Amino acid sequence: MNPTRSRLLYLVLRFLVAGVFLWSGASKALHPELFEETVGAYGLLPPVLVFPFALAFICAEIVAGIGLFLDKRGALALIALMMVVFLAVLGYGISLGLDVDCGCFGPNDPEAQVFHDLRGAFIRDLFILLAIVYLYIWRLSNGLSPRPWFGDRLGS
Repeated sequence: MNPTRSRLLYLVLRFLVAGVFLWSGASKALHPELFEETVGAYGLLPPVLVFPFALAFICAEIVAGIGLFLDKRGALALIALMMVVFLAVLGYGISLGLDVDCGCFGPNDPEAQVFHDLRGAFIRDLFILLAIVYLYIWRLSNGLSPRPWFGDRLGS
């Protein structure tokens, strides 16, 4: 692939993945109590931890999405970690045969309103993970280093 197309693909995928995480986090932030119900439906956390976890995850999605959009250090790593968690939870739900919403895009997600498709969400997340892998490979092969969040040092 020529360098111009490679860079364009990098930018498109970076903005696409960032947009997915921003959309996902923002749509859940509008109704965190509904996302809490979805998280609780998987039965992986004690009830007392479900709401704090749901809030932390919503915030992490938004911060990581903004960070990746702005090409900030650590944002892609946080997104990669969340994708691994998403895939593990979806795999767990599939293995148990759970009939629940994936929780991916909040309560107004048309997919969630029509049917609970954990396998479809798993496959979609695998494609997003492939995009993340491409972003890492492109960065490494082109010597790109994301920018720090607050300048080179505090106070500068």
